[in-house]
Formats: sequence, C-alpha cells, structure tokens
Amino acid sequence: MHVQEWLETVPAVSIYLLVGLVIGLESLGIPLPGEIILVSSALLASQHGEIDPFILGACASAGAIIGDSIGYAIGRKGGRPLLAWLGGKFPRHFSEGHIATAERSFEKWGMWAVFFGRFVALLRIFAGPLAGVLRMPYWKFLIANVLGGILWAGGTTAVIYYVGIVAESWLKRFSWLGLVLAVLIGLTSMLVLKRKAAKAQSAVREVETVGAAE
Repeated sequence: MHVQEWLETVPAVSIYLLVGLVIGLESLGIPLPGEIILVSSALLASQHGEIDPFILGACASAGAIIGDSIGYAIGRKGGRPLLAWLGGKFPRHFSEGHIATAERSFEKWGMWAVFFGRFVALLRIFAGPLAGVLRMPYWKFLIANVLGGILWAGGTTAVIYYVGIVAESWLKRFSWLGLVLAVLIGLTSMLVLKRKAAKAQSAVREVETVGAAE
C-alpha cells in the first residue's frame, strides 16, 4: 500500500500527530522518512477537506523545531562518544565520512548549516545533535532552527498543497508521481553527500595513518 493510500485511512488528528512525531524523531537524529510523510500528507490535504493544511504545516514545523532542539541537547550532553555510538548503530548514516562532511559544513557555514541543512535529507538528521556536540551557541542554533524548520515544513506543505489544488484531477490519477519526485530528490541529495563523505572518510584515514606512522 502506498503511503498516501494508508494515510487516507487515518483520522485527521492522527495525521497531524504522525507528521509531527515522524519529523520530530528524524530531526532528533533517527533516520526516518519525514519528508515523504510530509509530502504525502500535504497532497492528501489538497484532496480531502478534513485535513487543514495550516494545522498540518504548524505540526510539521513544531516537530522539526522541537526535534532539532532535543537533538541539540542530547548532542551537547553526549559529545563525541555519542557520535561514535550512533556510528555503531547507524553506520550508513553516521559513518566517519558523513560526520566529517557535516563538520566541515558547520565549520564553514556555522548557524547557516543548521538552516540550510533542513533542506538536505542527511543533514536534516545531523543538524541538531552535531550542533550540540560542536557546542554551537544555543541562541544561534535556535534562530537557524526556527527559521529553517518553519520555511522547510511550512513551505513544503504550502507548495504541495497548492499544486494539488491546481491539478487535483491529474494528481488523483498519478499521485504516486509526487512521492516518486520526493524520493528522487532525497536520493540525489544523499548520493551527493555520500560521495563527499567517502572522500572525507579517505582523508580522515590518511591523517590517522600518517599520525600512527609518526
């Protein structure tokens, strides 16, 4: 069953809670398909009047902001041992290369890495915990977190909702294209980051090898 078909069987209140929870957990640092759930729910809202897009966007934004804040607190308390533990639990997402890539982004862009990271699948998982581990000042993190969360969650909801309204009859027949597009965008961003992470991981290993030889 497609995600959207499953969501059609769920009450509106449950969809609001589901979207907020999944996006919150993803922002906290747990790899979950938050973007796919949000796109599917917004598309469903455009076709069914029971789901209010404003409430949906608000729940998604709240989940993103709260989840990132919890992730920041956990990262600040856990430090680098937390990243090592996450690497053991989720090696595909928290490998040394991925962490090195994310760290370079934070060093280069600072709080903007949190803001723009909201729009990239892999960085969306990293942003909160890594900002805490690197001890970014909380006020900077909070500003970027709130602005990025509202723009990403609210913007995604609005765009998908209004596209669904304009082309409702077409989307009803080919609604799976919306999900395919979301998946392709997510996969493309992950592949780009994976390639960069592989290079970063090689660099880390070379440094470690040189250090050990000395």
